Amino acid sequence: MTTPSEPGHHPSEPDPSAIVGERRQLINLAYRLLGSLAEAEDAVQETYTRWYAMPPERQQAVASPGAWLTTVATRVCLDLLGSARVRRERYVGEWIPEPLPDRAEWIGGPGGGHEEPTDPADWVTLDESVNMAFLVVLEAMTPAERVAFILHDVFRYPFPEVAEIVGRTPAACRQLATSARRRVRAAQAPTAPRAGQANLVRHFKEAWEARDIAALVGLLAPDATMTADGGGTVGAVLRPVVGADPIARYVVRIADLAPGLTLLERTVNGRPGLVAQRAGRTATVAAFEVDGGRITRIWAVRNPEKLRPWTEDGRRRAH
Repeated sequence: MTTPSEPGHHPSEPDPSAIVGERRQLINLAYRLLGSLAEAEDAVQETYTRWYAMPPERQQAVASPGAWLTTVATRVCLDLLGSARVRRERYVGEWIPEPLPDRAEWIGGPGGGHEEPTDPADWVTLDESVNMAFLVVLEAMTPAERVAFILHDVFRYPFPEVAEIVGRTPAACRQLATSARRRVRAAQAPTAPRAGQANLVRHFKEAWEARDIAALVGLLAPDATMTADGGGTVGAVLRPVVGADPIARYVVRIADLAPGLTLLERTVNGRPGLVAQRAGRTATVAAFEVDGGRITRIWAVRNPEKLRPWTEDGRRRAH
């Protein structure tokens, strides 16, 4: 029994809806590889541009369009990772991966939560492979390590397929992934229960609002680190702040210098975090790492270019 083809669609041609349907997978892959939603969008757009630039006969010759798209997207990301290292060396202050919201927490979500999302931020699956601590560890890897590790350990591609995509031997890809895995184990704290992290973040919010330095110090590990990313466009400390007392005094000083801040408990990259708004506009998104019942790391993203998914205008913009 045969299935009628769509109008205007030759049975031997790749199904257009299937090609477009790969977009979610490609956005998820590219964001994890690049740590930037904007760069992930560019990589996926370039991938589709290359697909549609091929003549129909070449498209028909592709045995698996999904595998072709994944291979091209990965190679585009590899090129971007190489150039990103140069750009980030010139970046003003610390560079933090772009934070992502949980669209269910924003009023109704895009389309009231019933339509297919149009904002690329809503395509990213918020699992442990996108929490901020994990993405920061990925930033310390070489591009080849990052790609081999993400493809194999996160997306479960076997090493022979990883090798075809990145143009190395399976043995080399296995070594790259092993090296990356060691970095992750060495740098990451054990995953704290979500409820416990949410309580700590809530108490931090309350102590911040109360300008209670002693309470803030009690919530922070003695050697806690706070890193801010202003990108040179807004005020932010250029180097990490280390130590519970310096961090507590720094965040209280921020509150004093920016009266009218509203702190909201929000999910940041799949984990409990905070959003600071002023006059209804998102000014800061903070992600946290928790270990041993204390906050050990805070990443505060203030660069407006990285906060587009957290603004109404940015979330309404279709791509």
